[in-house]
This record gives sequence, C-alpha cells and structure tokens, in this order.
Amino acid sequence: MRPLGIEGAWVDTPTVFADDRGRFHEWFKGERFVDSLGQGLRLAQANCSRSVRGTLRGIHYASVPPGQAKYVTCVSGAVLDVVVDIRTGSPTFGKWEAVRLDDTTPRCVYLSEGLGHAFMALDDNSTVVYLCSEGYAPQREFGINPLDPSLAIAWPEDLVPRLSDKDAAAPTLEEAERQGLLPSFEACSAYRRSLAVAEFH
Repeated sequence: MRPLGIEGAWVDTPTVFADDRGRFHEWFKGERFVDSLGQGLRLAQANCSRSVRGTLRGIHYASVPPGQAKYVTCVSGAVLDVVVDIRTGSPTFGKWEAVRLDDTTPRCVYLSEGLGHAFMALDDNSTVVYLCSEGYAPQREFGINPLDPSLAIAWPEDLVPRLSDKDAAAPTLEEAERQGLLPSFEACSAYRRSLAVAEFH
C-alpha cells in the first residue's frame, strides 16, 4: 500500500496471479491493511455501483465521528477515482488526487474518515465495489459539487458529466465550509487514533 499526497489516503496494488485460465488477486487483505495503516478496516457495508460512461458520482462524505472510511476498486470497465481533502485545518485542504481504477490493472483506493470521494465512469457499465466502515445514514451524509471551479478537478475533457440532481445541487467547498458542514482535520485525526487504540487494546 502506497500513501497518496493527502494524509489518510492510500493506493493498494495487489499481486495478480495469472495463467491460461485467467487471473486471481486478493483485492482486500486485513493483515496488509493493518501493517500499512496501523489499524484494520471495520466492515459495516459493501456497495456495488454500475455506471454508464460519463457518470460522475460525488463528492460524498459523512460527518465525523464516525465518518465513513472506504476501500474502493473497479471490477469492470474503468473510472477516474478522486479523493478530496475537505477537512478544515488540514495542510492539504482543498487538494485532490486522482487514481485510475480499471479491470486491467487491479488497484484499490483507501480513504479514511472525513475525506471526500468521487468518481467518473470512463466506460459504459463501469462497476465499482467498495467496502465501508459505517453503514449509510442519510442524516450524516453530505456532498460537495464535483464541478466546483475552486477545486478544479481535472475530469476528462472528452466526457460530458452526468450528475444526479442531488450532486448537481450540492454546495461548493467554500459554501459548505461557511455553513459549518465540513469535518475538521483535528477531529478526524483524533477519531482515527481512537480507533487504532481501541483495536489494539
């Protein structure tokens, strides 16, 4: 697992075993997770999303605590997966990192509690599966507009974004901060430390 430039976000590139029958890889392994991050991933929900080309989902996040950590991979097609630092007080606040996830080169993205997540489908029928540390709770779920010009996420220019009405109406990062909707870097870090302590005691 390799850390990204945003603290709390990682890319995992599993080893693939291939022969004339096909291929096999372990897309999640708890002990590798603990060795790299110092904590496990509590599994509360597993999601599967299938999207037509150009579909843009996100930027989604949940209030902290407990937030919602995610471990994401693409099992069919391809997506541009984006992690956004929306934690006020973070040294990388407002920054984002993009990772291509596809069914050719298995790769996974982990984002810890308090980070924003979005992806755009690059192919028709792109299928993303992700493990979540907490279940969906509408009262704790929030969004940032993925086309916020202040974030300037480099979505593919050859695709017309297809957003849900909810995502299209989501506030900008600045508006969400002004409304007090964003998690703080301090609260997210403290919560993650408490999880690590609880797990190993």
